[in-house]
Amino acid sequence: MAPEEIRSAVIEILEDIAPDEDLSNLDDAQAFRDQLELDSMDFLDIVMELRKRYRVQVPEEDYNHLNSMGSTVEYLTPKMVDVAV
Repeated sequence: MAPEEIRSAVIEILEDIAPDEDLSNLDDAQAFRDQLELDSMDFLDIVMELRKRYRVQVPEEDYNHLNSMGSTVEYLTPKMVDVAV
């Protein structure tokens, strides 16, 4: 997957987890928690959805790489290079 496809995939996951949130103006550099009403369970849901939908394993020690859209896409790009859309 290309970075833009990964971004779209993450937005789809966020739409499912936080359907009432406006994701149209997400700042890629700002932490999700500062922009959205996400708690720790929502964050774990993101990790689980990545595993379920794309078979991407994110070890707990790497969770900090998923704190913003920009860092999430950067982290996932090499992990999802062979994932078909």
